[in-house]
Amino acid sequence: MKPILRVALLGSMLGASMPALTQARLHPDLPPPELVAQALDHHPAVEAAATRVAAARAQAGMLAAGPHEVTVQGSYLRRSVDSEGGFNEFDTTVTRAFRLPGKASLDRKAGDFGIEAAQNRAEDVRHQTALLLAGLWYDWMAASAMARNDTETVANLERALVAVKRRVTLRDASDLDADQAAAALALAQGQLAQARSTAAEARVKLAAQFPDLPLPFDAPDMADPHHLPQNFEELRALVIARSHEIGAARAEADRQSVTAQRVRAEKVADPSLGFRLFSERGGIEKGVGLVASLPLGGRYRARAADEAAAMASSAKLEQGVVEREVQAMADADLSNARTRLIVWEQVREARLRTESMSERTGKGYALGAIDLTDLLLAERQANDARRAEIAARADAGRAIVKLEIDSHTIWAPTEE
Repeated sequence: MKPILRVALLGSMLGASMPALTQARLHPDLPPPELVAQALDHHPAVEAAATRVAAARAQAGMLAAGPHEVTVQGSYLRRSVDSEGGFNEFDTTVTRAFRLPGKASLDRKAGDFGIEAAQNRAEDVRHQTALLLAGLWYDWMAASAMARNDTETVANLERALVAVKRRVTLRDASDLDADQAAAALALAQGQLAQARSTAAEARVKLAAQFPDLPLPFDAPDMADPHHLPQNFEELRALVIARSHEIGAARAEADRQSVTAQRVRAEKVADPSLGFRLFSERGGIEKGVGLVASLPLGGRYRARAADEAAAMASSAKLEQGVVEREVQAMADADLSNARTRLIVWEQVREARLRTESMSERTGKGYALGAIDLTDLLLAERQANDARRAEIAARADAGRAIVKLEIDSHTIWAPTEE
C-alpha cells in the first residue's frame, strides 16, 4: 500500500473511532459504545422497527408500480341453430387501466415520505431502547453501590461489637452496650441483605432485556457527575434539532398531504384500454377491436377527497403537538440535569460532614470521652448520608446521561 493511501486510511479509521473514544473517556462507568450498539441493534423492539422500515419500502414500491394490472376475460359457448347445425364460438378481451398524468408522481412521493416516517420511527424506537438500557444500568450501579456501602458499614459495626465485648470483659462497658451494638449490627446486616437483593434483581433485569450485552461480575463505580458533560444548554438544543419524533411527524404530515392530493386527483378516474378478439358461427365471423372504459366519479370520490384533506390537516396539527412535546421534554431534561446536580452537590457536602463527625466520634469513644449510644448514632447518620449521596449521584448521572441520549450525542448511530 502506498504511504499516502496508508495515512489516509489510518486517518479515516481514527476519525471514525474518535466519538467512541471520547464517549468511553467521559463515561468510564458505562459499557463500551460498540457493545451498546450491538445490544441495541439486536433488541427485539429495534429489529421489529427495522422490519417496519422494510415494509414501508415494499409499500413504496407498490405505490410506484401502481395498482393497475392486465385483466384477461374470455368466454366459450356451443351454439346450435336449426337446420344449420352447431357452432363453436368464443371471445377474449384483454384490458388494463392506466394512471393519468401526475398520479404516478404523487404515488412515488407518498411512498418516499412513508419510508422517511418509518425510518424516523425506527430510530426513535432505538432511542427509547437506549433510554431503557441506561435506566437499567443505573439501577444496577446504584444498587451495587448501596451494597458496597452497606458491606463497609457492617464491617465497621462488627469491629465495634468486638471492641464493646472486650470492654464488657474488662468491665469497662455494660451488657446493655453489647446488646445495643449487636442490635445495630443486625439492623445493618438486614439492610445489606436487602441491598444485595436489589442489586441482584437489577442485574437480572438488565441481563434479561439485553442478553447480548456482556456484564461484568460487579457493577462499576458511578462516575463523578462533575466529570460528565456540563454543556446542558447545547445538549438541550440538540434534543429538539435531532428529534426523530419530530422527523417522523413531519414526514407523516407530508405523506398525508400528498395522499390528499392523490385522492383529489382520483376524482377523475383512470381509463382502461384494451382489445377484443372473437369468433362466431364456427369461425365464419371473426373480429378484433379496441375496447375502452372510464368510470364516472360521483359523490363517493368527492367524500373520499374530503376525508383525505381532513386527515392531512390532522397530521399537520399532530406534528405541532409532537414538536411541543419534544420541546417540553428538552426543557425537562435541562432542568433535571441542573437540579439533580445541585442536589448531589449539597448531599455530598452533608456526607463529608457526617463522615468527619463520625470519625471524631469514634476517636472520642476510643478515648472514653463519648459513650456507645453517641457512637452508634454517628455511625448511623454517616451511613444514611452515604446512602443519600449514592442515590443523589445516581439521579444526577442518570439525568445527565438522559440529556445526552435524547440529544443523540451518545449511543446513537454514527451518522448523527
